[in-house]
Amino acid sequence: MYTIVIPVGTSRGLEAAEYVTALPDCDTDVEVVVVNVFEEFEITGEGGIVRSDELYDERDLPKSVEEVVDTLEDHGVDVTVRREHGDPVEEILAIADEVDANAIAMVGRQRSPTGKALFGSTTQRIILDADRPVTVVTDE
Repeated sequence: MYTIVIPVGTSRGLEAAEYVTALPDCDTDVEVVVVNVFEEFEITGEGGIVRSDELYDERDLPKSVEEVVDTLEDHGVDVTVRREHGDPVEEILAIADEVDANAIAMVGRQRSPTGKALFGSTTQRIILDADRPVTVVTDE
């Protein structure tokens, strides 16, 4: 069985699912672990401190996750969904290790080099830190 991890944010992921469904024998030889990570944060303001763990709900999946799962299941792909809380890159790579994934397939977005430097890039960090193949499809 060929195992692929697909990280899905709040609005992107469908293109990665479509990539997987185009693979030969995806309905018999491929299993997918769909991962959604609620990013850890802490905000301090006049009203006090708000921490992400106070808002995190393991069952509160974005609609984008449901769309990805539906697309994969419609093509006969075995799917498992994981919802985690923490640093997205660390959680995605940890799950890929845990399930011994053969690959990671994810959707990247166009961002200028300045934007990547200022805001970081989850996709870029995964490409650089992963010890397995990473396929990036665009959302255009």
